[in-house]
Amino acid sequence: MKKLLPLFTLVLLSGCSLRVMDPASNSAEKITDLIYLSFAIMMLVLAVVFILFVLFIRKYKERPETSDKIPEEKKENKLLEVTWTVIPFILLAILAVPTVKATYDITSTIAGSGDDIAKEAVVVDVKAEQFRWKFTYENGKKTMDELVLPKDQKVTLRLNSSDVIHSFWVPRLAGKMDVRPNKENRLSFVPQVTGTFQGKCAEFCGAGHANMRFETKVVTQEEFENWLATE
Repeated sequence: MKKLLPLFTLVLLSGCSLRVMDPASNSAEKITDLIYLSFAIMMLVLAVVFILFVLFIRKYKERPETSDKIPEEKKENKLLEVTWTVIPFILLAILAVPTVKATYDITSTIAGSGDDIAKEAVVVDVKAEQFRWKFTYENGKKTMDELVLPKDQKVTLRLNSSDVIHSFWVPRLAGKMDVRPNKENRLSFVPQVTGTFQGKCAEFCGAGHANMRFETKVVTQEEFENWLATE
C-alpha cells in the first residue's frame, strides 16, 4: 500500500488546475511572481533541513565502536541560537518587501473613491446575485455571465451584490475581491492577453454556488468597440 501512495498522490494532483500560474494581466503577473518567490524560499528551507537531517543521521549513526559511548551534551550554543533566530527574520524580510511593493502597485491601479475613476479606464458595473453575474457597461449594454474586456486597456470593475456576500475571481486576470451588499468594492487591472478566461464565485454563497460561473473574453480594442456598439 505504501508503494502505491506516490501513485495515488500523482493521480490526485493531476486534477489540479495550474492555470492560476499562467497570468494574463498586470495584476495577476505580480501575484504569480510572489507565489514563485514564496515557493523558492520554501524550497530553500526544505533543502537546508533535508541536508542537515542527512548529515546528522550519518554523523550520529550508531556504530559498533561507539555503541557504548554517550555523546557529549552541550548546555547552550549562543551562536547557533542567534543564527536560528535571525535567519527566519531575514527570510520574512525577503518575502515581505516585494509583497508590500506588489500590494501597493496593485492597489494603486484601483480607482479612488466616489467618481474618481481614471478617464481612460473601461468601467463595468458588476452585480452578483444567487446564482449569476450581471455586467453593465457605461453605454447601458448589459450581459449575463459574460464579461467582455479590451486588451491593453485599464479596466475598473465596480462590484456590488444584491443578496449575500460573493467573491469575484478570474484566476488568470486578478485576485479575489469580495462582493458585498450595500458596499461597492473596486477591482482594476490591465488585460494583456486575448482569449477566454473562466471566472467564478470564490465564496460559498448557497446551494447553487458551484454553478455561479462566467466567461471573461479579452479581445482587441477594435473588436471590443464593435461588440460594445451592437445591441
